[in-house]
Amino acid sequence: MSITEKILCSKTHEYIYEDENNTYVIGLTDYAVEQLGDIVFLELPEVGTEFKKGETFATIESVKAASEIYMPISGKILEVNNEVVERPELLNEDSYEKGWLVKIERTGDEAELGDLMEYEDYKEELE
Repeated sequence: MSITEKILCSKTHEYIYEDENNTYVIGLTDYAVEQLGDIVFLELPEVGTEFKKGETFATIESVKAASEIYMPISGKILEVNNEVVERPELLNEDSYEKGWLVKIERTGDEAELGDLMEYEDYKEELE
């Protein structure tokens, strides 16, 4: 199964999928990474920090622009991908397998997933 078959995407270009037992992986979609161009800096939150859906949880800079990354659902940071902080170009190489950003424990309810789109619908909305 390809990763794009299990992810949900937000209108602000974050993706999310359930890893195991209420743990979710969050990252940036391939489209967002393409739009940013060469990524040179990434700042991620500390483990244990809690965010509400829609809050900024990370900052990313490319040669073109700086952007904020928003939390697609409410959650508590369980793990941060330090490798991608040290080597932000990993995002350009593979934003899904190697370039995930954080793993969270969901703290909001199931309804928060309701306005996220399946990858195919997300791609269609971009056209």
